[in-house]
Amino acid sequence: MTSEQSRSMTHAVVIGGGPAGFMAAQELADAGVRVTLCEAKPSVGRKFLMAGKSGLNLTKAESPAVFSDAFTQAAPALAPMLARMNAQGVQAWASGLGQELFTGSTGRVFPLAMKASPLLRAWLRRLSQSGVQMNTRWRWTGWDGDLLCFETPEGVQTLAADATVLALGGASWARLGSDGAWADLLAARGVALTPFAPANAGIACEWSDHMNKNLGSALKGIALRAGPYSTRGEAMISRRGLEGGGVYSVSRGVREGAELLCDLAPDLSVEEITQRLGKPRGKASLSNHLRKTLKLDATKIGLLQEMAHPLPSGPATLAALIKALPIRHAGLRPMDEAISTAGGIAWDALEPSLMLRAVPGVYAAGEMLDWEAPTGGYLITACLATGAWAGRHAAARLAG
Repeated sequence: MTSEQSRSMTHAVVIGGGPAGFMAAQELADAGVRVTLCEAKPSVGRKFLMAGKSGLNLTKAESPAVFSDAFTQAAPALAPMLARMNAQGVQAWASGLGQELFTGSTGRVFPLAMKASPLLRAWLRRLSQSGVQMNTRWRWTGWDGDLLCFETPEGVQTLAADATVLALGGASWARLGSDGAWADLLAARGVALTPFAPANAGIACEWSDHMNKNLGSALKGIALRAGPYSTRGEAMISRRGLEGGGVYSVSRGVREGAELLCDLAPDLSVEEITQRLGKPRGKASLSNHLRKTLKLDATKIGLLQEMAHPLPSGPATLAALIKALPIRHAGLRPMDEAISTAGGIAWDALEPSLMLRAVPGVYAAGEMLDWEAPTGGYLITACLATGAWAGRHAAARLAG
């Protein structure tokens, strides 16, 4: 390509170096658009790498209808994007980057390497080969007329863009780059926003000294329920409260004010538990009776004692408590600790193409949009899908 051809090409700026931004940049570059990607941090993909520390869950292999249901109210708006980049599309994309994948027993799809770094390196190579220019330590600060403004190590810099895709993340894990500071910039341009709220968050509990021996222990084989949200899974008892995938799945219900209930024996009915508890216990303590008759471990018994001491003596009353133990808590952990956030750019502030109605030529993708979903592959898939959608439509607009 000659320098004259390079100057004559349309120029798009993608702001945000995460999955949504990368996917938008790739779509634009593949359409022949010159792309500059700007990231505020010294390196890109920081939250993506963090997500891969415990195994990078890319997507979930399940029917499109079931997959879409995970996004609740936002499902209709996301439906066309998830149809173009669904679980099968994500797997094809990752395989195209040379990543071997496997599907676990629950349908969750992971790279065989179980890490994010090999996939990120392959992705960055492809973007580089497509001509995408990366500017790190470029923090977007808004507009000066039609120019995009950035704080950089070399001082204030500006870029002219024929199209802009914003992929700046939500408002959790600020140290990794998602601080939600962009909200004020967009509000000043008349973009309607929904307030941020923690999603997939831990539950804050103020434990008594009785629970010290259980800190760091896992509650296995339990069920949790908060309003319409329920799950079978595990929870970790930490000094700060309850953590883990099972807790995150019901954190939305807690945020919305529903009571948090824990079923300590989800495979047994109230009647079965009542019958077992009614057996003579002799000189055995109640804790030993619970352990022998119901196979409750010390961690479950510890939580039961913490939340309902003194325990009722009647088998039927105790059985009902074991099946629906109310969890006293102090609400969700702070938003910056949440895996993701709800809120962001309201859907009615967006064209179906994800272009901002108030700022023509500027698109938004990823966690900036007002959607939420549980962990389990849904979050990354939706970021990829919205990034691809925004990039594809920005390229189409540039092409006329």
